[in-house]
Amino acid sequence: MTVPVSPADTLRGSLAGLLDGLPPKQAAAAVERLIANYRGDTPTDAPILRDRADVAAYAAYRMPATFEAVRAALEAFADAVPGWAPGSHVDVGGGTGAATWAVSATWDGVRPVTVLDWAEPALALGRELAAANPALRDATWQRSRIGAALTIESTDLVTVSYVLNELSEADRAALVDAAAGAARAVVIVEAGTPAGYARVIEARHRLIAAGFQVAAPCPHSAACPIVPGEDWCHFSARVSRSSLHRQVKGGSLPYEDEKFSYVAAVRFPAEPAAARVVRRPQIRKGQVLLDLCEAEERIRRTTVTKRHGDLYKAARDADWGDSWPPPAEDE
Repeated sequence: MTVPVSPADTLRGSLAGLLDGLPPKQAAAAVERLIANYRGDTPTDAPILRDRADVAAYAAYRMPATFEAVRAALEAFADAVPGWAPGSHVDVGGGTGAATWAVSATWDGVRPVTVLDWAEPALALGRELAAANPALRDATWQRSRIGAALTIESTDLVTVSYVLNELSEADRAALVDAAAGAARAVVIVEAGTPAGYARVIEARHRLIAAGFQVAAPCPHSAACPIVPGEDWCHFSARVSRSSLHRQVKGGSLPYEDEKFSYVAAVRFPAEPAAARVVRRPQIRKGQVLLDLCEAEERIRRTTVTKRHGDLYKAARDADWGDSWPPPAEDE
């Protein structure tokens, strides 16, 4: 019996061959330059990814992390909308299409997919990689400036991942408004930094004002209970490190943890988690400490001990980002 290959494994295999013929030092130098550019101001007259060498190096380096972060956000979102699956998908600023791979890993089936991005080399490589994924072989890869003039066709799902940091405040607002006007569901993912969280909260406010309900990660659609400047909401996804990762970042671990912030919001009924684990659980002798964002619009630490029986076992297995309490076994 043939075991189906997962989208994650297919993507990993496709990315492994991207750098064939590109000297390792050149690939590492390209990644370091691109990271430096992304941390600075984005030029308005040209994309940062200039040619195939740039795109190949950056995709091999960053695409796995983007895929895992978006997939983690989508899995939490899918839990809040059981039985729903997008009939169509637009990925704004999608570049080489990491979010489209994450959607195909979350929901089975083939759907119309459109990737919008300003960088033609990124779109070309995304189209090339997508040939290995049956769910993406007929996707549309469309060059489009991401900003105030952006037009998004009506769709079930819009994803925007690691894009808002490249835009001005006005363009961020225009993008979120365009997504809200076009989609039934919007998922936005940003870096898990205080600045990334601030951009997500800004987008969250706009989506709620447009009539959306937050499905994940928040258990409610009220104001975030975190005091600005004192803390920030973010989560973590584990990413297998390639040889290029190890060369650029150093270190010997076979993995790294990608920190990300996100919001998933919908125009249809959703079942948000009763509470969300918003910090890594602390396991101590006979007890587990969980920091929870709760539906009562607060963040509270709860202690689960052995006397809680099965709930204690579940707490020991709980992970950062999980919903709480866990679903009953018979569900």
